[in-house]
Amino acid sequence: MSPVVDRGLTGRQPKAVQSALAILEAVARAGAGVTAKEVAEDVGLPPATAYRLLNLLVGEEYLVRLPDLHGFALGRKVAGLSRGTGPPPVCTAAREVLADLRRRVRFGVHLVLYSGPVLRCADVDPDHPLRSPEAVERHLHATAVGKLLLAEQPDWREVVHPHRLHALTARTVTRPAELDAELRRVAERDVALQAGQLHEGVSCAAVPVRAPSGVLVAAIAVTAPGEDESVVGARTADAVDSARRLGPLLG
Repeated sequence: MSPVVDRGLTGRQPKAVQSALAILEAVARAGAGVTAKEVAEDVGLPPATAYRLLNLLVGEEYLVRLPDLHGFALGRKVAGLSRGTGPPPVCTAAREVLADLRRRVRFGVHLVLYSGPVLRCADVDPDHPLRSPEAVERHLHATAVGKLLLAEQPDWREVVHPHRLHALTARTVTRPAELDAELRRVAERDVALQAGQLHEGVSCAAVPVRAPSGVLVAAIAVTAPGEDESVVGARTADAVDSARRLGPLLG
């Protein structure tokens, strides 16, 4: 048997690897259903190159093509790589803070954790569950907790490509200039509100939870039926107090 000769990497191989990794990151950011065209625009590759790499990643099971052939999603191998890297368990003391707030506001109270530009629904109110935690995690431009995260970014466009500002309801903000204005208000108030932008007939207020260093680590989301921001907005005082108590526990 002839010995294997290590010829090292050729000039183009590192660039191809970097492009493939960039594509995986783009699909993870955008969520299931992102199209080849959107991926190419996000990572700045020619469409033909992006499509070729997408097909390669599908063949290696790092990506999957959705059943209706419209778009891509992360595959089982990526899930294997990320096993054990989900949101950390919420400590008992933090759960007690949430339970106390739930008794007082009598609306849905949920805890979202942030990790860089990604959010995860870590503790969903069992009595008033979110309609779709996956949608909350994916559509940052249409959720109060997502806008809280985007308002912290130097440039939200590095997290959500403007072409991904999809209209989920008639009230969803889809124009970059309008989102800019909303995020400025969020930064000024240090609270985010949305009504009927993710799901019709649901409103939400998101209050930041900050570590002692001031870093945004989580958010308390208060949800209620209806599309009147003032209803959930009136509960933010209680949520702000709970967020102060949670900061040292989660930071």
